[in-house]
Amino acid sequence: MIRRIKVLVAKPGLDGHDRGAKVVAHALKEAGMEVVYTGLHQSVEAVVQAAVQEDADVIGLSILTGGHLAICRKLRKLLAEKGAADKLVCVGGVIPSRDFEALRALGVKGIFPGGTPLRETIEFIRENVGRTGA
Repeated sequence: MIRRIKVLVAKPGLDGHDRGAKVVAHALKEAGMEVVYTGLHQSVEAVVQAAVQEDADVIGLSILTGGHLAICRKLRKLLAEKGAADKLVCVGGVIPSRDFEALRALGVKGIFPGGTPLRETIEFIRENVGRTGA
């Protein structure tokens, strides 16, 4: 039996807007993926702990505050320390294109700025995890 793709959606930091994260989480569920949403104001440590405990295939971060580089740097470091560096990391929200290369250098595979079609995010995850959502 093939396990469904499991995605942990998280809102790290002090950003208090999670409508976009909830829309993405709903779309991923509708696409047949298992989704865990951690809620607002999560520390990077809590996100990593939840991803490891949930055995998530994907960590999707929603970031609107401009802290995406520092957050992703810390997340990748903690994932490596926990032996979980193989998890697919994606980030969405307010992500300036000038930061895409730096994010990819940190190991962020998927970058989805505001306005990205949901279908694009779903297909990217399916292709990069290597399983269908159902």
